Amino acid sequence: MDQLRQSLLEAPIIEKGDYEYFVHPISDGVPMLEPGLLREIVIKIIRKADLEDVDKIVTPAAMGIHISTAVSLMTDIPLVVIRKREYGLEGEVSLSQQTGYSENDMFINDVKEGDRVLVLDDVLSTGGTMCAVLDALKSTGANVVDTVAVIKKAGPNELDDTDHHVKTLINVTVEDGQVVIVDEDGDD
Repeated sequence: MDQLRQSLLEAPIIEKGDYEYFVHPISDGVPMLEPGLLREIVIKIIRKADLEDVDKIVTPAAMGIHISTAVSLMTDIPLVVIRKREYGLEGEVSLSQQTGYSENDMFINDVKEGDRVLVLDDVLSTGGTMCAVLDALKSTGANVVDTVAVIKKAGPNELDDTDHHVKTLINVTVEDGQVVIVDEDGDD
């Protein structure tokens, strides 16, 4: 994870209200995403995630899409994108997503009772999005086989008091305007 580690240490920090936000190619698409970094992350996800019998990869729009697409291409597992737009299709499930700086409604299509899913996302920070996604998938009757976030911003989050577990590739914190690596191997 040398490229991911180094790119995080070099990431600029911006303030969104009281929230310190790191700007990174994986979470923001800025600066540009180098293919080697994406490849390194995808290989690590494939090695860390439980992919046995997974029917679908599920990811929230927008910044999980590039990671999940690459994993889908490497594993031949179909991809479902949770959208911020309602389509009104049969079986569509609505959820409310809340992050450290915004709140949105999101919509899940193409996930049904009994589906075995891998949930992938770019960053686990406040846990608001991930908690809402996992609860919505549970309500559909889907079986969440595994959940992986590339980067975890260490500290308390909304998943702490739930039975949801998220694997991560690397855990960081932001201190005095700098990204600090807390755990280079992330959570298992």
